[in-house]
Amino acid sequence: MVDLVLILRYRKAVTYGFHVLLGALEEHETRTSYEVVFAESASSATAAVREALPRARRVLVLWSFYSPDAAALAEEVNAIKAAAPGALHVAGGVHASAEPVQTLDAGWDVAAVGEGEPTLLRLVDAGGDPVGVPGLAYRDDTGAVVRTGKPERLPLGTFRGFSLRWQKYNAIEITRGCVYACRFCGTPFMFSARFRHRPVDDVRWHVDRMRERGLRDVRFITPTAMSYGSDDESPNLAAVEELLASCKEGIGPDGRVFFGSFPSEIRPEHVSVEALHLVRKYCHNDNIIVGAQSGSQRVLDAAKRGHGVEEIRRAVRLGVAEGFRINVDMIFGMPGESAEEAAASLGLARELADLGARIHAHTFMPLPGTPWRDAPPGDVDPDMITEVDRLSQRGALYGHWQKQRDHAARLADAAKAYPRPGRSRTLLRLDPPT
Repeated sequence: MVDLVLILRYRKAVTYGFHVLLGALEEHETRTSYEVVFAESASSATAAVREALPRARRVLVLWSFYSPDAAALAEEVNAIKAAAPGALHVAGGVHASAEPVQTLDAGWDVAAVGEGEPTLLRLVDAGGDPVGVPGLAYRDDTGAVVRTGKPERLPLGTFRGFSLRWQKYNAIEITRGCVYACRFCGTPFMFSARFRHRPVDDVRWHVDRMRERGLRDVRFITPTAMSYGSDDESPNLAAVEELLASCKEGIGPDGRVFFGSFPSEIRPEHVSVEALHLVRKYCHNDNIIVGAQSGSQRVLDAAKRGHGVEEIRRAVRLGVAEGFRINVDMIFGMPGESAEEAAASLGLARELADLGARIHAHTFMPLPGTPWRDAPPGDVDPDMITEVDRLSQRGALYGHWQKQRDHAARLADAAKAYPRPGRSRTLLRLDPPT
């Protein structure tokens, strides 16, 4: 009999979190005998639980998801529990970290709060018993919520960024945390409002392993690409060049390096001729993503973006002049956004599209774990929708902004059901100036 079976509810939409957990696990020495099973559907997860229970002392089903997926996956976890009782279902990721009680009430048995690598290793050492393992929340026999405290926060290079043993690869996380602490983003509030960077030699180790296995494309996960190596708001181009040069050398002449494109972006004020020349010199992407978010200076200030509207225009002009295709992230329906400010965002979108940029449109979602968690959902009036559709029809705008309107409404309803003490709309600065 094996001590522990870990069943990963493995979805293509969310794989990175599992890959880094497996990367940490494969190096970890433990007395616990365990197996890892990948379940790519609800039915395969149900079958895996049924198969594992007779031969394992404990079975854990691990879940990772973002807030917009929480409601649908809650239905799934409860269906699996009804069809195959006996396993312990553990939810991780940004939603579980931000809303552990809501997660437990939705049907999961345990919520992992914070960074998952040290928590999983301690949980494996404990044979899957959550009692006393830091970084967890669960209910005891009386129904009271037990919180086991914060997990240890370690340097980013402590654990591998993907798994060799299970052959699960992904973009390499080079920075965790973010000093900017934008009010709509969960990253700085889950990982702290400071940067932790993976050292260049550690990134190179990952690139070398990729090349050995025939992988040829190197991409990066970072909240702000040009902040690599920096401790503050100033870009460190020397550190960026050292990183990119090493990665280009490591992946070899047949490989490709992508930087400042999906799944990362460049802040507008960090776009400079020097920065773009580094991308051109070492990388293969002909496009970059610029995070703009709004065409209203007041909304940008309220969101604590740390840059202005003019810097957005300047970034797009520079990028186009240097021969890049520019994708600009914009969020419509931000908290407290007036009709005039919404029109300013739409006007900026048109202006940037005329320069040759493509607008990646989003609808504001009040995400758990952010200062704007209790804000009303993003709303786009019919006239705005018509204008956005026109941009889309000419190929100048793309994104899932319409679907995000529905997600935003569900998140707002969930937030009302789980109010945070001591929060008010006044504190959130939701109302536009009079």
